[in-house]
Amino acid sequence: MTTSPKTPSADNGLTYAQAGVDIDAGNAMVEEIKPLVRATRRPGADAEIGGFGGLFDLKAAGFKDPILVAANDGVGTKVKIAIETGIHDTVGIDLVAMCVNDLVVQGAEPLFFLDYYATGKLDPAAGAAIVKGIARGCIEAGCALIGGETAEMPGLYAGNDYDLAGFSVGAAERGRLLPAGDVGPGDVVLGLRSSGVHSNGFSLVRRIVERSGLSWDDAAPFDPARKLGEALLTPTRIYVKSLLQVLRQTQGLKALAHITGGGFPDNIPRVLPDGVGVTLDLANVPVLPVFQWLARTGNVAAEEMLRTFNCGIGMVVVVEASAVEAIEAALRAAGEDPVRMGLVDAAAPGEPQVRYNGSLGL
Repeated sequence: MTTSPKTPSADNGLTYAQAGVDIDAGNAMVEEIKPLVRATRRPGADAEIGGFGGLFDLKAAGFKDPILVAANDGVGTKVKIAIETGIHDTVGIDLVAMCVNDLVVQGAEPLFFLDYYATGKLDPAAGAAIVKGIARGCIEAGCALIGGETAEMPGLYAGNDYDLAGFSVGAAERGRLLPAGDVGPGDVVLGLRSSGVHSNGFSLVRRIVERSGLSWDDAAPFDPARKLGEALLTPTRIYVKSLLQVLRQTQGLKALAHITGGGFPDNIPRVLPDGVGVTLDLANVPVLPVFQWLARTGNVAAEEMLRTFNCGIGMVVVVEASAVEAIEAALRAAGEDPVRMGLVDAAAPGEPQVRYNGSLGL
């Protein structure tokens, strides 16, 4: 005797929403963010979302013989502070910054951006705030937000936790990529100021805050006019427009290094050829109060600070000695305040490529 399988009734049938995924909430969020996305339009992209893929027209963007450059990144555990403070509208800027700054250091103009937002339970208001920050970052970088993905994954993320990833593509005309092949002794190292901790080292930051006994709502010891959580969520600076302006207007800029995790000793060598190093004058690094507080409260050694944080310099610029003054003037005209940090010199095999004079102002 055989029996037919039972058809679930209205009383015992499960739905996707009962499993923790609300498709309607996701669709509502997409509609809410469409105006934010449209605001990122640029030549080559209409910044409309809702299809299965985003399109970009390189010819409409003015490129003739381009090389594409791609980068992806996240925000790290900085998102944990956003989650715990309920401040969600700045980490999207960080997400864009971490990708597009990595494009411009290769001489590329960021063209478009896509995001991935994953959470246990979708909060449309928080999601819209995150995308608002992403759109602001894209506008600041001059790239179009052409797509993204919102993933609701109950059981994988606890409570209101979420994570972010970003993906960006840029382009440079053939022959204009950085670093140039002639970085060598005698070149000058400039630094561009950071806005704060940017988006690296936050596992250590959070441990130091825990040690301090402060809450996110307490006044920041290094910035008493702001709450600690808000101050630490200061977004990563986006250097794209100022650096592209200088690259287009001057000659002699040879290399750029985005100072992220690993600080000076791990990031600067990425743009140096073998046998070449730099000597930095640490007294010239404009150490921000937040780093002084972190070092003092966490009893963090200067060497560890230099390898974990940007310490006040978010971008390093290597220039030909004869072009220093012209490039400094162009950087100032573009809104930057460059500082002279040191010189490129020879490095013997096995010798560190980043060496220091003086001490950090901690």
